[in-house]
Amino acid sequence: MEKEIELISSLEIIEELVKTLKNFKISMSDDIIKEWKNLIIDNSIIVESPSKIDAIKEDSDDNKFIEAAIYGKANFIVSQDRHLLDLKEYNRIKIVKPEEALDLINIQN
Repeated sequence: MEKEIELISSLEIIEELVKTLKNFKISMSDDIIKEWKNLIIDNSIIVESPSKIDAIKEDSDDNKFIEAAIYGKANFIVSQDRHLLDLKEYNRIKIVKPEEALDLINIQN
């Protein structure tokens, strides 16, 4: 039996992605940024957090990732953000680097 990987996101996270892509080191056209945004929206479970989490004090803007993971019932958050990675886990949701996520996916299959 194959397990699916589901991407969980929120409108706040997608807004941050667009902002990041607009300021990316390699210039991207608005059309390419729109394609990325639509790709995420079309392939994600979009959640809206009914309440705010205050787990990361150093960069409270990162809490939106934890909120999406909680309300989307995620098993883990994949990130390279130091503030999230320093937390390691929240509410039994592991916070891992991309290469660690690949190991977890292989173990679960």
